[in-house]
Amino acid sequence: MRRLAKLLKSKMTIVLIAVIAVVYLNNSAWLARTESGGPLLLAHRGLAQTFPLEGVENDTCTAERMHEPEHSYLENTIPSMEAAFEAGADIVELDVKPTKDGAFAVFHDWTLDCRTNLTGKTTDYTMAQLKEADIGYGYTADGGRTYPFRGKGVGLMPSLEEVLDRFPNQALLLHIKSNDRQEGEQLARVLGGLPEPRLQQLTVYGGDEPIDALKARLPELRVMSKATLKRCLLAYEAVGWTGYVPSACQHTQLHIPEKLAPFLWGWPHRLVGRMNEANTRVIVVGGDGSGFSSGFDTPEDIERLPEGYTGGIWTNRIDRIAPLYRRAE
Repeated sequence: MRRLAKLLKSKMTIVLIAVIAVVYLNNSAWLARTESGGPLLLAHRGLAQTFPLEGVENDTCTAERMHEPEHSYLENTIPSMEAAFEAGADIVELDVKPTKDGAFAVFHDWTLDCRTNLTGKTTDYTMAQLKEADIGYGYTADGGRTYPFRGKGVGLMPSLEEVLDRFPNQALLLHIKSNDRQEGEQLARVLGGLPEPRLQQLTVYGGDEPIDALKARLPELRVMSKATLKRCLLAYEAVGWTGYVPSACQHTQLHIPEKLAPFLWGWPHRLVGRMNEANTRVIVVGGDGSGFSSGFDTPEDIERLPEGYTGGIWTNRIDRIAPLYRRAE
């Protein structure tokens, strides 16, 4: 019996060592084949004014706490998107909000009160009325003593249709700001008329309900919500050590906080490679996922990324970050 027990223990040890070896070989970064080229650069809200994230809540008026302006662009406008693409962005993110007349305005906040000279919500106005708003009205970097963009933002709030027309071949990330299922169905009607090759250049993320409705209507569209992200990451953590990518991680997008990324199997190179093969984008964002995600906005931020990283990078300052990679090429 002792000999049998010793033999079984020996076999179990061999199996355990073999499993550890498989996990190690399947997920070691230094053994992974790195993708060619640089990372995918995602410009959050185009090229926009920035602000400190400390203490920001859902109802914080961020226009009242902006940093001293270094450029003249305002978020979610066609000029800001043009500047972002010209600077080197691969994807531009924008926010969409429904209007009174059934269109989608490109605007971030829950209400108009903070940034514009209007009050209420976008649903209180037609798209034509929103065109008359001054979207630079509320920006100040000195506590309200001066408003450097006041009067300069009239007519700059675009409709989603205008953005799609202006950038017919560029990749865009659309953000539904609510959890209203009707908004997902409305957006599906807008995007449903686009040819499939154009849909492949678009990604939509937002609340679970609108994203679920959108995916039901347009299954070929890449989408992401908290629910899709959770399904993918939980499934991947269960089986990803084998190299297998579960179906929940197929054709989607993953916004992964930088402090959580190292805990994913194969981070960074094997993870990025596996997800690329599954037609899924990996976008790393700042922070740990517990609050507002920051961007990689300075050279010092970029230094925190793994060497040779080729996944996506979320940035609020594409003008600072893109040149770093152009110089490196």
